[in-house]
Amino acid sequence: MTCALEEAALAEKSGEVPVGAVVVHADGRLLARAHNQPLALHDPTAHAEVLALRRAGLALGNYRLNDCALVVTLEPCAMCAAALVHARVSGVVFGAADPLAGAVLSCDEVFSRPYFNHRVWHMGGVSAEACAAPLRNFFAARRAP
Repeated sequence: MTCALEEAALAEKSGEVPVGAVVVHADGRLLARAHNQPLALHDPTAHAEVLALRRAGLALGNYRLNDCALVVTLEPCAMCAAALVHARVSGVVFGAADPLAGAVLSCDEVFSRPYFNHRVWHMGGVSAEACAAPLRNFFAARRAP
């Protein structure tokens, strides 16, 4: 989670929502790191999770990320959760819950959908406060007069 938090800080420094993600192989290798960049890349799909999946796929030479886990500072949204299923990621560890758009446990349970042919294990609340604080501060600053 430390690496994901470092990525979130990079996002915040560039004016993006502070979310960071890393993909780790079961053998311990860090395959990819990324942070939110939809503004910089002019791409609505440039969430930290999607960018990390893309980079991990390139690192492995395969879009199937079996034996890999994604670690992310914020609970994935529906788009990212579906991408994780399609990438065949083994598991997801997330920090802060997202009561507005979280699709792992908070607003939806995408990983439990019966029509998906792959199951992703998940664990939330890891370093939850350390992950939530930058998000709270970012949005408080945006709303300040």
